[in-house]
Amino acid sequence: MSEVKITAEIRSEFGKGAARRIRRDNKVPGVLYGHGSDPIHVTLPGHELLMALRTPNVLLSLDIEGKQELAIPKAAQRDPLRGFLEHVDLLLVKRGEKVTVEVPVHAEGELAAGGNLLEHVLNALPVDAEATHIPESFTVSVEGLEAGASVLAKDVELPKGVTLAVDEDAVVLQVLAAQAEEPAAEGEEAVEAEAPAEGAEG
Repeated sequence: MSEVKITAEIRSEFGKGAARRIRRDNKVPGVLYGHGSDPIHVTLPGHELLMALRTPNVLLSLDIEGKQELAIPKAAQRDPLRGFLEHVDLLLVKRGEKVTVEVPVHAEGELAAGGNLLEHVLNALPVDAEATHIPESFTVSVEGLEAGASVLAKDVELPKGVTLAVDEDAVVLQVLAAQAEEPAAEGEEAVEAEAPAEGAEG
């Protein structure tokens, strides 16, 4: 997994006004917590943090006014319209420490012929992994799977040192039969679309 170095500053101003001032400077207010210590309120560089968070469960190597800390993102609040980061919660970790995280699951391959649909029951798989060796994602083959087939948590190949943090029989992906009703619905829409034209002729 990637490790990104970011310089952070201790934050002493709080409240909405202070947060707005921080964001005007292209920075992001955040909180570091974990290991039973008091939360540390920090300010982080906005662009660097945004780029880092493109990697799920990225390991952040923080320089907090000369003190080195490792952390992983736990929650990020974004502006619903413009998408910029408004606030971030970070979890302090140590090398060798196990943490519970959710790792994205990607499917590859073609389903069996017949217009079947693939449903992602779990978009991310909860696992326990060493904080400095969290997988970025899991790839699962769905090649040739037919309607009714499922991929369970225990079917996902995990790297050494990574264990499931969910029931092994939990469904991750399942193949659904093609919906026969959809063509009929399209036909009904076509009839409705023609109706005003018939009325116009009369």
